[in-house]
Amino acid sequence: MKLIALALTVACASSAAGCTSTHQVSASKDRLNQAARAVVGTSLIGARGATPADQDKIDETVAGLCGARAWTQSECARHDAAQQ
Repeated sequence: MKLIALALTVACASSAAGCTSTHQVSASKDRLNQAARAVVGTSLIGARGATPADQDKIDETVAGLCGARAWTQSECARHDAAQQ
């Protein structure tokens, strides 16, 4: 019985150790900008700017990316120029 309890304890400890992570990740500004840029395409699925509501969604997203400086100044300027 003690052998079974020991085996179960070792199995549980091994499972817990295998499922946890202590890997550190970078939270630098460049890394966060890359993540924000990667999400942009998925946050506006279906929005084509064909309706005023769609265009508002796009403009709000672009404003946030420009304000957070995830997009460069030239990318923001190109969006603004396309609106005129």
